[in-house]
Amino acid sequence: MTTLAPARSRKRVTAALLALTAVPVIAGAFRVTELGTGGAVTDDNARFFADPVPVLLHIVGASLFCVLGAFQFLHGPRHRVLGRLIVPCGLVAALSGTWMAVFYPLPAHDGDLMMVLRLAFGSAMAGALVLGFVAVRRRDFGAHRAWMVRGYAIGQGAGSQAVIFGCWIAVAGQPDVLTRALLLGAGWVLNLVVAEWIIRRKENR
Repeated sequence: MTTLAPARSRKRVTAALLALTAVPVIAGAFRVTELGTGGAVTDDNARFFADPVPVLLHIVGASLFCVLGAFQFLHGPRHRVLGRLIVPCGLVAALSGTWMAVFYPLPAHDGDLMMVLRLAFGSAMAGALVLGFVAVRRRDFGAHRAWMVRGYAIGQGAGSQAVIFGCWIAVAGQPDVLTRALLLGAGWVLNLVVAEWIIRRKENR
């Protein structure tokens, strides 16, 4: 029973992460379909139609990173193989996200704070993945795990943001620009707090 319980726990974690990923993946699939089929151009999506490559890279990279990354918590025999796919996908997601924050025109519901947050967390995600890769090359598996957990936590920000944002709208209605930025920022911060708890818990065992 001592071996079955951890395995079941890891499966529950993977299932929860896949559920958290579902909303942004579905939203991303809708965006890809919209761009591919020539949907109606609006103020909200005009920047994507004008330059679709960065947003397509971001959607595909982030979706693969979050879905495949969820299975890494199972610690199965494919961990190394999946890792070789996950790191490039994560870097594509992070770097395309920072590119969009700088070069896409800001939509009406965003502001300068939102741009700063996207730059900060996108850069932090890319940095964490690079540090995780460097650590595993040194065979420092503890540091590798810690940095990859942090990078994955940031990459999963969209899932937590969807939950936080949905709860806010249900209670208080649509937020203003500043509140929206703070709510979305809270999703990244919450994920990183959970990530650090997981890392510290593993280190103290």
